Amino acid sequence: MPGPLKNKFMGIAVALALLAYAGTVQAASKPSQPMPEATEDFVEKGRGVYLGRCSFCHGLLGDGEGPAAKYLDPRPRDFTLGTFKFRTTQSGQLPTDADLFRTVSRGLPGTAMQSFDSDLFKNGLSETERWQVIAYIKTFAQEFKDPELDPVKSGKVVTLPSNRPPYTPELVAKGKEAFKKAKCSSCHGMLGRGDGNKEFRKDDWGFPIRIRNVTHPWKIKAGSEVEDIYMRFSTGINGTPMPSFVKSMNEDERWALANYIKSFQYQRTANQVLKAKPHDGGLPDSPEDATWDQAERMDMRLAGQVISAPRWQNPSIELVTVRALFNDTDIAFRIEWDDPFKDTVHKSDKEFKPTAIAKVGAFSSYVEANGMVPRGLETFRDSIALQFPVKQPDGTKKPHFYRGGSSDQVHLWVWKADLDAKGEKATEEGNARGWKQAIKAQAKDAQQITGKAKWDQGRWSVVMKRPLSTPDKNDVQFSKGIFIPMSVNAWDGSNGEHGLIMSLSSWHYVFLEAPTPIGIYIYSVLAFLIIGGLGLWLKRKTEQEETLS
Repeated sequence: MPGPLKNKFMGIAVALALLAYAGTVQAASKPSQPMPEATEDFVEKGRGVYLGRCSFCHGLLGDGEGPAAKYLDPRPRDFTLGTFKFRTTQSGQLPTDADLFRTVSRGLPGTAMQSFDSDLFKNGLSETERWQVIAYIKTFAQEFKDPELDPVKSGKVVTLPSNRPPYTPELVAKGKEAFKKAKCSSCHGMLGRGDGNKEFRKDDWGFPIRIRNVTHPWKIKAGSEVEDIYMRFSTGINGTPMPSFVKSMNEDERWALANYIKSFQYQRTANQVLKAKPHDGGLPDSPEDATWDQAERMDMRLAGQVISAPRWQNPSIELVTVRALFNDTDIAFRIEWDDPFKDTVHKSDKEFKPTAIAKVGAFSSYVEANGMVPRGLETFRDSIALQFPVKQPDGTKKPHFYRGGSSDQVHLWVWKADLDAKGEKATEEGNARGWKQAIKAQAKDAQQITGKAKWDQGRWSVVMKRPLSTPDKNDVQFSKGIFIPMSVNAWDGSNGEHGLIMSLSSWHYVFLEAPTPIGIYIYSVLAFLIIGGLGLWLKRKTEQEETLS
């Protein structure tokens, strides 16, 4: 394998492996002892750990330019600058040794930085190894050599409030006032969905960043507990637009604000089956209809499409919430997901064309795609698609969740924001037989889905409705009491997503609840009476035998 292509392949493989850890459970991150003395031998051992476990992302020189770096979002930290985001020290200060240990131990959810705690992961690092690699990392930045810049010795460490009131509605209400005072909504939005700023921001290194959606606790990098959030308000996040509020808010206000942010956090459902509820009368067309409150919700986790080129490592949409209602003739789905930008423009000429770089192979297709795809406003549309097997599977066998296969056709219901914005029919039915072939739209006279959508404060809500059964053999058919596989494809236009550059879910199920036949209740009562009668008969027979004996 040629050297350049081998490096690209290795970078992609590493990126794939590390991204598998994104959103990992945070480990207990307190060391059992302070950092040992950084002797020459201790640091050299840390160098070995670094080369084997860290250099692929952070680079041999610690400059954040490892072979996997260009494929990661956010980018790996450049240790040579001495700028660290997540600390318990004042704004602009170096982190403490304990801060570095915490990050290495529990990782950073929502990034490629995995947990290296060996108590959680078999391939993790022991506590001694973590201290060794930290000692080596500190050699990259000259600032760590200056005793006057030591935040512990200079008293620049931020401590948690000594008298912390418990989480109460009253404390949350005070936090809401602090939220307004600090103008947090100007970036994070009124509901914390990251939709307050209508343009892309950049960090101090010139890389684009998105404002954090604080309603998704699994995406809050340095911890989602109240103490973690309080620390971010108090220390700021060096290198980003997130400031410290120490000078503008007192300790009590920051604590109340942290509790208010905690109140935003979304609690995901655990069910893998969506129970479609029966509804008398017409089904709601609008996503705002209060009737939807009666429907059960199911959350579906999504990940970047990394199965085929162009692979996508940096998905924006990671959670979709679905509800369903049906009546005697129709079924309707409401799909909701967070998206800070309302993308209603699609420029076909900007779409990625993988054939333009076919010479360098499938893996390089992703390399070029990641560098070429425009990630900005007014470029690509937002879109969502529901996917079902055309043929009801036998047993547990299902088509591949990624567009099925040549013998396992899937049916897709696609909604497109640009068509919705133009007042045109925004829904389209299509079929696919594997990812190598484009979705084939059904004939116009076979398009039976209707849909309405609304974007409000960083969230899309889309309703798609169709008859339960159709005469088209290429359509999914809905029947009561059957588990029908369902998955989702999603595109965030301003994140550069279109075509196969998207988020997707694995198979879940939708189940149309059927009324329990009256016979079931009758048989249950009869069975109870028979069993009870047999029990009484056996008891009396036993008593009689004991009397005779």
